[in-house]
Amino acid sequence: MTHRDRLVALKSVGRLTYDSDAPPATPATLFDLASLTKPVATTTMAMILYERGLLELEAPVVGVVPEFMADECGEPDPRRRDVTFRMLLAHSSGLPAYEKLFLKAHSRDDLLRAAFTTSLSTDPATHSEYSDIGFIVLGAALERMAGESFDVFCQREVFAPLAMYNTTFNPPKESRNKIPPTADERSAQKCGADTPVRETSKPTTAPSASSPAPSTFRQSIVQGEVQDENASVLGGVAGHAGLFSTAEDLTRFAHALLHGGRPILRPETIALFTRRESTPAGTSRAFGWDTPSAPSQSGKYFGPRSFGHLGYTGTSLWIDPDHQLSITLLTNRTWPDCTKQAIKQVRPAFHDAIVEALSNQL
Repeated sequence: MTHRDRLVALKSVGRLTYDSDAPPATPATLFDLASLTKPVATTTMAMILYERGLLELEAPVVGVVPEFMADECGEPDPRRRDVTFRMLLAHSSGLPAYEKLFLKAHSRDDLLRAAFTTSLSTDPATHSEYSDIGFIVLGAALERMAGESFDVFCQREVFAPLAMYNTTFNPPKESRNKIPPTADERSAQKCGADTPVRETSKPTTAPSASSPAPSTFRQSIVQGEVQDENASVLGGVAGHAGLFSTAEDLTRFAHALLHGGRPILRPETIALFTRRESTPAGTSRAFGWDTPSAPSQSGKYFGPRSFGHLGYTGTSLWIDPDHQLSITLLTNRTWPDCTKQAIKQVRPAFHDAIVEALSNQL
């Protein structure tokens, strides 16, 4: 947690699993960030390319990814020509929330083709639906714009300049036993198919038709490799998931955003990307970020200019520029199975308790 110019707290509790002899978590413990990859890596890369004139927000996606023009049946869909990079960033492209592409795609190229040709579920710009598929497409498009791989760009242009030395895709195998496990895929019996397991920034009260079924995809304990199955087939490097980091590194990232983006971004770019979109009606999305709405996982105190994001594995980052406050919470709530939903009560209570403790300083 940071407040103004200070690191106020960097705490850890518990162990990597519920076993009494499991290693304790520490402030240096590396966590699978899941969808925090979207704002920390993908959106930040988009910001940098935008500043360099390589990304035009209103440009059609088909201009960079011509494969996007046809749907999964190979039929051209004229609506797809209207999908812009702004829509991908703001989750208003018309692409569905989630598809189990990993069941039919067995290589990175196969899965990217499947993502590029996923059929639209709504007309573009008419509906806001948080979409993993959209960010898979976005990440691949940004690679083409930059002319290099996503992870190499982010390491050089984002993580190294901010001294985020522990932040990485695909952690080394020798460090995996020090990373909290996120899934036990040896059996599907632990997670019922009617469980709403795909988390977004809004509390889920009913299962979604697009939520994935329980997985035995790898038939092993998932530890030190990305939990998300689509990202796994993509080699652990994807626009929607795959990044690993520590609480300390994420506080460095948040501190940079709270202080004008130095040394990687300009203040006006941060303001543009973190401002809530006015359309489609009812959206809470900014570009690659979410903003507070009632009820919000950020709690009840984060102000109207705040922005943040959640990760399916139990991670979150919320930033309030008016109060110069950032709160990072890293857990592996999906262990040992995805039925546990207590994180949805813990997060807002956690944020509220911190703000109340700082109330005389805000």
